[in-house]
Amino acid sequence: MEALAELVAKEEIRQLAQLYSRGVDRKDLALLRTLYTDDAIDNHGPYSSGPVTNYYAFLERSLPHMHIGSHHICNHLVSVDGDTAQGEVYAIAWHLIPDGKGGLAHDVQSVRYVDNYRKENGRWLFARRDVQFDMKLLLPADDHGDKPDPTQDATYAVLPAALFARH
Repeated sequence: MEALAELVAKEEIRQLAQLYSRGVDRKDLALLRTLYTDDAIDNHGPYSSGPVTNYYAFLERSLPHMHIGSHHICNHLVSVDGDTAQGEVYAIAWHLIPDGKGGLAHDVQSVRYVDNYRKENGRWLFARRDVQFDMKLLLPADDHGDKPDPTQDATYAVLPAALFARH
């Protein structure tokens, strides 16, 4: 593969991972549905496994209960081979969630996404995503007030580029 084409592919794949984080954090299921192949597999440990439709169903059930989510991508290694690629994404995920006792909890995770990507119709997509939870920490949280409305995020009002639009 030509070096420039490989660099472009890697950047597109890295943006795919960033869009995934954005979709979860902004609770934008429509965006998330554009990031996977139709036959994709997503194995999210104890939360969901198998066809990506199972993962979408898990998100539909769980995201309304998440007060705040924040995924931070750290290292992202990518190996490209034509219209397929493989990657490993290190991330820190933080969620403010109900603790089951009427309060809130900080859910902090060290996550590795072990990915297989496929280019379809000119776009890189997740073909398979296997999530490894290297560390999970649940801590009590002080009251953080009302749950923010993800549709009212300043990003949508301030950044007019299509990349930042809600799907």
